[in-house]
Amino acid sequence: MAWDFFRRGRDVPEAKASATGRVIAWGSSGRVAWSPRDVVSLTRTGFSGNPVGFRAVKLIAEAAAALPLVCQDADRRYDLHPLLELMRRPNPGQGRAELFEALYGQLLLSGNGYLEAVGGGGLPVELHVLRSDRMSLIPGADGWPVAYDYSVSGRKHRFDMAGPVDPICHIKSFHPQDDHYGLSPMQAAAVAVDVHNSASAWSKALLDNAARPSGAIVYKGVDGHGQLAPDQYDRLISEMEMHHQGARNAGRPMLLEGGLDWKPMGFSPSDMEFQKTKEAAAREIAVAFGVPPMLLGVSGDATYANYQEANRAFYRLTVLPLATRVTAAVSYWLSTHLGEQVELRPDLDQVPALAMERDQQWKRVGEAAFLSDAEKRVLLGLPRLSDEA
Repeated sequence: MAWDFFRRGRDVPEAKASATGRVIAWGSSGRVAWSPRDVVSLTRTGFSGNPVGFRAVKLIAEAAAALPLVCQDADRRYDLHPLLELMRRPNPGQGRAELFEALYGQLLLSGNGYLEAVGGGGLPVELHVLRSDRMSLIPGADGWPVAYDYSVSGRKHRFDMAGPVDPICHIKSFHPQDDHYGLSPMQAAAVAVDVHNSASAWSKALLDNAARPSGAIVYKGVDGHGQLAPDQYDRLISEMEMHHQGARNAGRPMLLEGGLDWKPMGFSPSDMEFQKTKEAAAREIAVAFGVPPMLLGVSGDATYANYQEANRAFYRLTVLPLATRVTAAVSYWLSTHLGEQVELRPDLDQVPALAMERDQQWKRVGEAAFLSDAEKRVLLGLPRLSDEA
């Protein structure tokens, strides 16, 4: 009876439903929820166009995707299993690490990750990550999704969620104001990303101006005051743009005539604080993603005593919670296809950053004489032995 739900699929409709589901569906049925900043724009400015956002996403996604996975059920841990074989090569173009890196990347950039199951009648033949900016959720009368629409170049494909098993696994981050879509770290860091990008653009403009602050050309005239004629003004502007602007004209001497005088301007206090503002924005982006700024090479951060401590905190507070949540959702979804409950989870004993913690935990649990072997295995995340009660 324990696995009856997985064997029968959805032959018998489930009668239970949330009491607020109909209210949610009434307010948003058939509508696509749009965030204030769309995914495409945020990805372009915060990932493709920002080195801190790019590195934060890559660091988390690659670290989480590289975690070794174990497959187990309530009785044993498997060395060979169809689910492990599927994870080894989920589709012809990707291995396990590439698939999960793309899935984690979509979650970090949009707050939503979508996996498509290809093939029916048991465990899927292939798994594919779908782009979240192309996916739209269609809620039903009870508030739960009845379909997903995937749109590409004006064409749309609908995934029906009313069958015995779901063709789409939707993993979303927590969003306090959206019932169907998740909130991404990139959305939370959007303001800091704009500040950092603007600071970088300002630095680039300063370099184009020979890395010097601007100045003013003062016209004194023959008698100490006066005004340039229109043709003189146009000629002066043309000469300045052609011969004295841009990096290629850096250091070029300026010849002034007819009562013209150059008055250089120094950096203002706000100009001198610009680099600090940029570094503060970089730290805010790192904090939004849960990456210690030290790991991103951001100066001015002294939260952790050394790199090793920061790396351990990164895995413990960011990588493992994300990987554990995603693998649990994927394994439950695949269990409905397989017809039996199995669990995919990160193998903590093979994470170098946590080796010291795991050694201490194994020693502490192993020396606990008041615990039985079965209780020790549970505390260490291992399944019970077959001969245990």
